[in-house]
Amino acid sequence: MDAVLADLAEHWPLYALIPFVAALIGYVTKRVAIEMMFRPLEFVGIRPFLGWQGVVPKHGGRMAAVATDLLTANLLDLKDIVDRIDPDQITGEIEQPLLRAVDEIARDVLAEYHPRLWEVLPSMAQELIIKQLQASSPRVVRELMLEIRENLDEFLDVKHMTVQHLTRDKALLVRLIRETSRPEMAFIARTGIYFGFGLGVVQAIVWALTKEPWVLPIFGGCIGLFTDWLAIKLIFVPREPVRVLPRVTLQGKFQRRRAEVARQYGELIAHEVLTVHNLVDAILRGPRSDRLVALVQRMVAKAIDEQTSMAGPMVAVTIGPRRLNEMKQAAAARAVQRLPETVRHAEGYLTKAMDVAHMVEERMLNLTPKEYENLLRPAFRQDEWKLIAVGGVIGFVVGELQVLLMLH
Repeated sequence: MDAVLADLAEHWPLYALIPFVAALIGYVTKRVAIEMMFRPLEFVGIRPFLGWQGVVPKHGGRMAAVATDLLTANLLDLKDIVDRIDPDQITGEIEQPLLRAVDEIARDVLAEYHPRLWEVLPSMAQELIIKQLQASSPRVVRELMLEIRENLDEFLDVKHMTVQHLTRDKALLVRLIRETSRPEMAFIARTGIYFGFGLGVVQAIVWALTKEPWVLPIFGGCIGLFTDWLAIKLIFVPREPVRVLPRVTLQGKFQRRRAEVARQYGELIAHEVLTVHNLVDAILRGPRSDRLVALVQRMVAKAIDEQTSMAGPMVAVTIGPRRLNEMKQAAAARAVQRLPETVRHAEGYLTKAMDVAHMVEERMLNLTPKEYENLLRPAFRQDEWKLIAVGGVIGFVVGELQVLLMLH
């Protein structure tokens, strides 16, 4: 014992340094593990084994599917969201761009498919035809909205839209998980400091008693492994508050922050995923887009038929049934092309009316602890052992460097 005390007295600065180095090991291993979850977005290295891709972007498809299942099954009722849209209100919002679109489409189609007839018509007659088509366009929009509201699933595959969007944009998927879990990530890094320092004190005592070269690297590896594992566990468990002392209650950090996470997640979903632009794009270009095109064709054809019938049989005879049908199809195709630009003028109203952020937030607060945990848990569960193992390896290497420092 005298020899141990003499050694401590002689080399006390080195012994005092061990807990701080251990705390640094704990912190560095956590930061590395966190960054390895999210970066790089693409594989860097030599495939298949020598290199790395962030856990979240690597398994983006599966994680996007998990997030989408949670979203569509528990957090969203898309029909309820669409039912909040007032067809009369949206018609009023897009009235001016709609009238301009009808004017341009009608002139282009008539000039292209029956230029002679259109050119010989007096300008007053041309304007009358345009005005009649414009007058019927608000009714067409209202009917279109009502049809989509009543049969939303026929026109929009929201699961396909969300998975595709999150899979295609890996940075968005990373942001969705990282932004909602930023305090948890900081917590993981901090726990590395505290746990590392405590284990470092034990490490210094064992080194003083044994002087075995393997003590420091083994302890360093254990610090990296144990603190990584424990930090991840403390994020999620216990799910429910557990009172351990009169004024001390334990609960997983992510569980305690539910209200804050619900607000953040709702805003991200509303502003990044289920935006008006993305929904319109999914309806127009998604796997069920042909049904919307067919619906627009049917309604445009009906509106044109009404106008030609009022204009008298001479119009149909002059143009011819085949040519008239081509004009209907061309007008419908142009109407579909102009739809995103036209709807853009109602984005403010639609975003406010749908209120996606509030619905997601409200429903997230009503999830069970296990359902809520699944919002973030898959990001850790996939390849979690690799992250913990990396912590162990880094801790081992730093411990070995400590041995070299102590022996020299």
